[in-house]
Amino acid sequence: MSSGKHLNGIHVQHCKNTAGLAVIPFPLPEKVYIPMSQNIGAPCQPVVAVGDHVKVGQLIGDCDRPVSAPIHASVSGDVVGIETFMDQMGRDDVHVIIQSDGKQEVAETVKPPVINSKAEFIAAVRASGVVGLGGATFPMSIKFNVREPAHVDTFIVNGAECEPYITVDHAAMLSNGADIVECLRTTMKWLEIEKGVIGIESNKPDAIEIFKDLTKDDANIEVLELRQVYPQGAERVIIYESTGRHLIAGKLPADVGCIVSNLNSMLKLGMFLKTGMPLVSKSITVDGNCIAKPQNLDVPIGTMINEVIDYCGTKGDIRKIILGGPMMGRAIPRDDFGVMKGNSAILCFDETFGAQRKETACINCGRCVAGCPMNLVPTKLAKAWERKDIDTLREYDVTTCMECGCCGFSCPARKQLNFEIKQAKGWVMAEDRKAAEKAKAEAEAAKAKEGGNK
Repeated sequence: MSSGKHLNGIHVQHCKNTAGLAVIPFPLPEKVYIPMSQNIGAPCQPVVAVGDHVKVGQLIGDCDRPVSAPIHASVSGDVVGIETFMDQMGRDDVHVIIQSDGKQEVAETVKPPVINSKAEFIAAVRASGVVGLGGATFPMSIKFNVREPAHVDTFIVNGAECEPYITVDHAAMLSNGADIVECLRTTMKWLEIEKGVIGIESNKPDAIEIFKDLTKDDANIEVLELRQVYPQGAERVIIYESTGRHLIAGKLPADVGCIVSNLNSMLKLGMFLKTGMPLVSKSITVDGNCIAKPQNLDVPIGTMINEVIDYCGTKGDIRKIILGGPMMGRAIPRDDFGVMKGNSAILCFDETFGAQRKETACINCGRCVAGCPMNLVPTKLAKAWERKDIDTLREYDVTTCMECGCCGFSCPARKQLNFEIKQAKGWVMAEDRKAAEKAKAEAEAAKAKEGGNK
């Protein structure tokens, strides 16, 4: 089913130091600090109070707004605080603090869902609390409940894992392949999707072999060997590589007939459908040149990041902590934040990693253009941003940028192209929103005036 054509990309060092290591359970923390904002969309509100006793899998946060996902207790114990303080995203967030009793008693509500219709399946997906676990944190139930389901013919399981260091998806493929395939088949059944694609980069031949064997008798599922190139796992890239369809900025995968889901999201959903246990833990790679023992861990959501780092041991002076991969992850100012659903890695580095090298003059080598998957001209966009030239930014499609960082990584002059373009993109989108709001207000005023004249 592959398009046979490819988008641009770059080759990065893989640094897969934990490749081949299974995901092991993290020791039970004494306390968890569970943020109520863990997905794109509306934050949850606590549905428990200080003093309540909760059990694993019990609902502790929910929201009645459309784009949301419920949050559940990751440990059993007592709610000892509901407090607002900064989360790892830098925003003030309500946290439910649970003191573990060490028993890990499972809530009575944890039961496999009964599903006899598509509506019941979508409701079960929402109840699972699963979001995009690759980092996007888009609620899975919203992703599955598309406006025009008849137009969707392909479900893509994203197993590319093209960022350096991260290996938890690979580990899941090796140990839970059958569960992932079973969840894919179940999802295709209830969403009435004809074709399934499992995309895996070519540097994971063991996983490719496992999935080809698991699907060898299923003509509706293709195991697609992807090129070993970054950002192969980006949504727009994997859709094109799988189907040849272009997903333009501002559109959803369903608009080009696809649904894309991270591989670990499918695994967690599959476990919920089997056992009724919602998303209460997150598989994370812990690595970097300051980590003494790199590992893949399954960590209760809300566990303090510093506890995870201490468990793996440190060496040297940690000067930078990145959540996610080094290409698209984000650095955090300190380590006393709770683990969230969107965390795929905790990477710790000394001052030699990512040291700011002095910028030099652009030599017009074109490497940034050659590496851009969206065929943009990063240097032109960066210069337009410096001039605050919004017309040129629009002309050269700045909002198409998916912030993968290929341009800055490729630049021999060490220009901060990706940072500048990200700022420019945000500015143009904000201006476009203002213009749309102004036009709407003017239209409503004109309509009201017309009605008054009558």
